Amino acid sequence: MNWGYKILSFYALFVFGILFMVFKSSSQNTDLVTTDYYAKELKYQDKIDEQNRVSALTTPINYKLSNDSLIITFPNDFVGKLLTGNVVLYCVSNEKNDTKQLFSVKDKAVEMAIGKVKKGLYQLQISWVADDKSYYFENKIII
Repeated sequence: MNWGYKILSFYALFVFGILFMVFKSSSQNTDLVTTDYYAKELKYQDKIDEQNRVSALTTPINYKLSNDSLIITFPNDFVGKLLTGNVVLYCVSNEKNDTKQLFSVKDKAVEMAIGKVKKGLYQLQISWVADDKSYYFENKIII
């Protein structure tokens, strides 16, 4: 094989490699984190204020995994108060794995069934309202 065929085969492999990479990159899923990220960005200061309210509580929010459920216990600051909100298990890698649950409790823990949730890393997001004040808590959790 002379040097002309070696150069030709090198360029052919290079072009094939580039075409393969273009095909693979065009077939990748490129979902955004959320579909309305711009509107959420504008309201981010509200989220920061809600997180600061949670930081000012006397004790932190407690949560634990128990069999096929996630149990969330609120601090004693909310004894005797009606709490309404939602719990989200947000899967960063795939929006289809997200799990949401609304709740309305008074002096009770929130229990969320997670038996059908796929194993992996999630972000636990809890937002609730008590006495016309909104609160927001988030933490990473492995299921």
